[in-house]
Amino acid sequence: MPALAQVLDFLYPPRCTACGTALASEPGRRVCARCVASVERMPEPRCEVCGGPLESAVSEAIRCARCLAHPPRYRTARTVARYRTTAEDEPGSLPALIRRHKYGLDQSVGRALVEYMGDELPVSAGDYDVVIPVPLHWRRLWWRGFNQAALLAAEVARRLDLPLDTTAISRKRFTTPQTARHHDERIRNVRRAFTVTHPERVRNRSVLIVDDVMTTGATVDECARVLIAAGAICVDVFTLARVL
Repeated sequence: MPALAQVLDFLYPPRCTACGTALASEPGRRVCARCVASVERMPEPRCEVCGGPLESAVSEAIRCARCLAHPPRYRTARTVARYRTTAEDEPGSLPALIRRHKYGLDQSVGRALVEYMGDELPVSAGDYDVVIPVPLHWRRLWWRGFNQAALLAAEVARRLDLPLDTTAISRKRFTTPQTARHHDERIRNVRRAFTVTHPERVRNRSVLIVDDVMTTGATVDECARVLIAAGAICVDVFTLARVL
């Protein structure tokens, strides 16, 4: 099989999913090193809770104004890249790839997106017992054909050598997309949308929730609420990108 793969790569040289550059010198990759390096990382300093940037680089505060005013149920949230929602997004940018993956129903992009995580994750294996992706409602899962959060969570679980549980929590109520909603609307939209279907799998365990993009954090916070109510010790969040 490896020999066949080499022959196919020779006949049909793989190209970067983002920019289309030939990947002949980077076997096994889906995104070139240049595109991975071009991702905009989260600015410093960051809130110790949600991981978002603090209001001032010279501020002595360790928590952002939102987390001080409305502490989330999750303990911490960490992300890899900044997600800019602008009209100037290039076709090969990370936001464009994420949208192509989710709304263009291009499951092949999933393998490329995991490479944007980089070599080191901002979370540690010793802090958790299980990795759980944010679930999709069955109607959206049927339409899309895959859960993008589950694909990322599988890679996170593999790297951390932790069990992946895709059924411990489910989305019991169909919700409309969170796009273009402000924070309070997002909270109302996902309220009581999730349920823990297997409490015994999270009880007395530290949970890492994984999603593709975090905006206000309303969705992951509601997931954290029901997990803690079911007996989880604590819940942290990891996302590939964060909207700012």
